[in-house]
Amino acid sequence: MLKNLFWVFVGNLIGSVLYGVLYWLATSVTGTENNLGAIEQMIVTVAEKKTIGYAQNGAAGFFSSFVKAILCNWMVCMGVVMALTSKSTIGKVITAGIPIFIFFALGYEHAVVNMFVIPTGMLFGANVTLSDWWLYNQLIVTLGNIVGGLLFTGIAIYYTYSKQQESPVAGLQKVA
Repeated sequence: MLKNLFWVFVGNLIGSVLYGVLYWLATSVTGTENNLGAIEQMIVTVAEKKTIGYAQNGAAGFFSSFVKAILCNWMVCMGVVMALTSKSTIGKVITAGIPIFIFFALGYEHAVVNMFVIPTGMLFGANVTLSDWWLYNQLIVTLGNIVGGLLFTGIAIYYTYSKQQESPVAGLQKVA
């Protein structure tokens, strides 16, 4: 599992940064134009808020990003679980989308989203260094996402579905 988690993390990192570079190349006319549009300015602002914004608050900033990451991946995992409750495609889209919308609307922290937003913001001129990205966001958010998915969804599902239930017939075990 750890090997798979490692490769998923690396793949998401490569894909997110590559997409950010391509986006920067496309919107900045390969770096020749510095006029930031509204979206690019928002990416810069968000990148700074997600790194140096937390750093300015010290331990409270770290704890805040960690808790936001826990809540975020709880919502992401619930989106996956809720999609399994529907048989229709539209039902799956809606049930998966609601928790994703919640984490996005509430400004929670997702490691993969940040793999795109922060380096892309840096390309557009955000006042963020590589160490700011990794020390003030990526590492703590990744840990928080793991805790959120593991504790609030994974362990709950394991506990719920791994127990043997008593059969109505005395002495027989019914496996859930």
